[in-house]
Amino acid sequence: MNKTERFAFLLGVIALCAGIVSIIPLLADAGSESEIIKLPAPRYDGDTSIEETLHKRRSIRDYKDEPLTLAEVSQLLWAAQGITDPRGLRAAPSAGALYPLELYVVAGNVNGLSDGIYKYRPHNHDLLRVAKGDRRIELCDAAIGQPCVRNAPVIIVFSAVYERTTMKYGGRGIRYVHMEAGHAAQNIYLQAVSLNLGVVAIGAFNDNAVKRVVKMSDKEQPLCIMPAGRR
Repeated sequence: MNKTERFAFLLGVIALCAGIVSIIPLLADAGSESEIIKLPAPRYDGDTSIEETLHKRRSIRDYKDEPLTLAEVSQLLWAAQGITDPRGLRAAPSAGALYPLELYVVAGNVNGLSDGIYKYRPHNHDLLRVAKGDRRIELCDAAIGQPCVRNAPVIIVFSAVYERTTMKYGGRGIRYVHMEAGHAAQNIYLQAVSLNLGVVAIGAFNDNAVKRVVKMSDKEQPLCIMPAGRR
């Protein structure tokens, strides 16, 4: 390699290094949304019997202006889709144990949890942050302006990847997915009663707007929105 070739080679190395340095901040920004929040372990006992929770279960749309705790959010998520068996089975029944549901948390007033949007990961019992900031007003707009969505300290959003179930059961699998969403939503209702919280299941919303707000993948379809707060 002559002097000219060495000089050209060194210039290339310098340019490459400068390029790497210049994109480091961009890479940091791209990953700045991602953060994993380990949830408190769920409780497996409580002071309220299953009969009492059934008796007291109601749809509650008005909440006190008080924060929830991270432990309360943890318990609601576990009731809906938490792991309850070493084989990976969950709290809500699923046709063929295929588990098409995904759960998102829109947090706006939770002690121990920054405002933002998070995805629940059942096998790790943790939250993966997908967006920063309080997005409750945006979600309220997507839900046709229902005040309970704006005022709740936390909202749980259900989505489904239908193909996980229809790949085995065909078109009938769509019905099974909807049944599973109902099971999981009722579990949240009953757990909320045990925690002296109020929740409501909402089905009136603009699908595409909800998908945009919570940053769902193209494969997911929104099924249900459940605001939760102190009653």
